[in-house]
Amino acid sequence: MIEKLLGWLDASTCNFLAVETVKRELEKAGFSELHQEEAWDIKPGGKHYVVKNGSAIMAFVAGNAAPGEGGFRIISAHSDSPCFKIKPNAEIYGDGGVVSLNVEKYGGGILYTWFDRPLSMSGRVMLDSGDMLNPEMKVFDLKKAVATIPHLAIHFNREVNEGNKLSVQKDMKPVIGYYPEEEIAAVKARGGFVKKIVAEHLGVEPEDIIEYEINLYPLEPAGVCGVKGEYFQSARIDDLSMAFAGLEALLASPATASDTRVLAIFDNEETGSGTKQGAHSPFLRDLMERVSTCLGGSREDFFRGVAKSFMISADDAHAWHPNYNEKSDPTNHPVIGGGPVIKINANCKYMTDAKGAAVFKNLCRKACVPCQMFVNHSDVAGGSTLGNILTKQLDLKGVDMGAAIWAMHSARETAGVSDHHDIVKVFTLFFS
Repeated sequence: MIEKLLGWLDASTCNFLAVETVKRELEKAGFSELHQEEAWDIKPGGKHYVVKNGSAIMAFVAGNAAPGEGGFRIISAHSDSPCFKIKPNAEIYGDGGVVSLNVEKYGGGILYTWFDRPLSMSGRVMLDSGDMLNPEMKVFDLKKAVATIPHLAIHFNREVNEGNKLSVQKDMKPVIGYYPEEEIAAVKARGGFVKKIVAEHLGVEPEDIIEYEINLYPLEPAGVCGVKGEYFQSARIDDLSMAFAGLEALLASPATASDTRVLAIFDNEETGSGTKQGAHSPFLRDLMERVSTCLGGSREDFFRGVAKSFMISADDAHAWHPNYNEKSDPTNHPVIGGGPVIKINANCKYMTDAKGAAVFKNLCRKACVPCQMFVNHSDVAGGSTLGNILTKQLDLKGVDMGAAIWAMHSARETAGVSDHHDIVKVFTLFFS
């Protein structure tokens, strides 16, 4: 199972490709695509998925009962991770023909971890389709090192190891190469080096690219580490490991259950979820209401179905760090290898309450899986995630949970192999 996860992580170098990876696995398993602008025909036991913006995806197995009787079981996660996005007109020209890129930070990444790594590009471009309102979208991944962010030598900053504030605009510009003046002039005339590089990869002309959304990503492949192979490392573990755990569970889900099982993978969680494809949108609510209607339910049945539903909001948690014990709560600090983590916050940054936690603990007990609790150190502010955002759209019961990981939002995070296996077991039981 872990080798499959590592392969999925390597294939999902941006939010668009994460959705493509999920789509590919769903279609292999017999799921068919529905489109929001078309009428839906859903039968009990039907397996379908819907994509929003190319960067969010929801898949479901329809229950044998109308949602007013069976309700919904939902696992939510997100497709995006902190990275650097390439700005329009990105090229910056320097001495000796060096070309750097103007980039913008997406989400709250650990900037230092991006220095001196081989970086590639992935994302999507928009091409002229002949329909002004519907340009053609092409998703791509260069899969080769085309950039690096070089660090300043210690000789020019002797205090670098004593704290060094970074400017994204100044310090984090990736370098893509150096070129003669004649080539720079020719490429500028056709839209710049970013369009040239991507156009060559796609087999189109630079002028054909109307617009793009491109991010940089570290090229090193995901892998296992630790003397006993107990850890795995990769970019984007937060939150693709949870998205793929939910996918494994949905693929194993039976077609004979009374409730409708939903995997909801949103985009833009790292920037607050306030987009049409984010958890703040009505995407999940609309899907649930349409499924309810197609299965013969009235509007009243939909509300009854929501009241009978339960959601696992799956987003990774902070593991106790052996070098920074003082950052953890003294009595609730999950460890890597200790099992799934329930996340609780007194100020309602998570959706977990006692009932939601009890449901998840019971799932873990039945699956014979250990369970841990995460609460912030009382003097350390924490973040929020999908659960409490989604409850602004739907009054769902549920729990926020995740796997305990190190270096959250680093260019390379670390998680536990056994934890991933355990979480898949619990998710599979939840969907069974």
